[in-house]
Order: sequence, then C-alpha cells, then structure tokens
Amino acid sequence: MASAEGFRRAALNLPKTVEKPHFDRTSFRIDAPKGKIFATMPSDAETANLKLMPDQQDMLCQAEPKLFSPVPGKWGESGWTVLQLGAIDAVTLESALTMAWKTAAPTKLWSLLS
Repeated sequence: MASAEGFRRAALNLPKTVEKPHFDRTSFRIDAPKGKIFATMPSDAETANLKLMPDQQDMLCQAEPKLFSPVPGKWGESGWTVLQLGAIDAVTLESALTMAWKTAAPTKLWSLLS
C-alpha cells in the first residue's frame, strides 16, 4: 500500500527526476531539455497519473484492474493511466513508475537506471 509520500520518494528516486507544480497537481518530470512529465499527483493524493505507452496501459489495466485504469477521454487514449495509491504494493509501484519514466526519458538516460 503506497502513500503519497511513498509515491513521491519512488518517483524522485528515478534518475534526473524533479518535482514541479503543474496546474492543480504535482508533476514528476525528467530534468532535461523539454523536461517531459511522466507522472502527476493531485492534492488529494489518493491517485496518481502515469504516462505509459498504450500497450503498457492495456497490459496493466487488464492484469490489475483494481490498481490501474485509463484516464477518461483523450488523455487516456494516449496512455495516461490512473493509479490507485492506497491499493498498490511497492514493487508494482516501482515497476509502473519505471515504465512511465522510460516513456518520458531520452533513451540515452536509460543506462542511469540501476
């Protein structure tokens, strides 16, 4: 079971990740030119959104429908996925965040993952 703070720590543990405000949310993005966002968390901190590839989103939503669902509308069609923080374990959270990070990070940074 992940808390907002656990999500924050896991996201910031990924290489070259910075936390910045994004409208009414907290965003986690790659600290590189164009700084792409790979995750956001609303102030209620019950959920988070991850930027995944549509095939990754489909796999996670089918495998763990209580944990993952597409964001409604066009955002979800492009891979943005809702994650239920209160129900996810640390290993699944880390794996999903790493997938999202790779979606945003230039491939030259992938070697920074431990």
